[in-house]
Amino acid sequence: MFAVVRTGGKQYRVAAGDKIAVEKLAGEAGDTITLGDVLLAGEGDTLSDAGKVTVSAEIIAQAKSEKVVVFKKRRRHNYRRKNGHRQMMTLLRITDVGTGGAKKAAPKKAEEKKAAPTKDSSEEKAAPKAKKAAPKKAAATKAAPAKKAPAKKAAAKKTESKK
Repeated sequence: MFAVVRTGGKQYRVAAGDKIAVEKLAGEAGDTITLGDVLLAGEGDTLSDAGKVTVSAEIIAQAKSEKVVVFKKRRRHNYRRKNGHRQMMTLLRITDVGTGGAKKAAPKKAEEKKAAPTKDSSEEKAAPKAKKAAPKKAAATKAAPAKKAPAKKAAAKKTESKK
């Protein structure tokens, strides 16, 4: 079975046993992660529901990619700049592509919901403070254009008096 996953702003076609290099992901060598953003899944010529498919991978190593040289030059102006950049990347080994991981992910969400009410109550207390601050900013922005308008009219009167 294969899947197309999105990570680090790029898309990768993966199958069990594949090794890929992706943008840096959190974790150490030996950790197992789940790539959640599955765009497409299938086996052979048939496609299956991508929402039910999970992709699990093992982190092989955290490394740097090859150096990219950035060279800027303006001819006849004695201007040359040479810089290099090595992007951090994570090497992954795809361990499983299938629907079995979706059932394991559901209990984790239930645990998060149990812990969430304590966080929600603190967020609700912080939210009214933010709402009160917003009208004050709006009032200040309305007052500022009113001050600018009389200044323009006064400048126009001075030019007429000079004639």
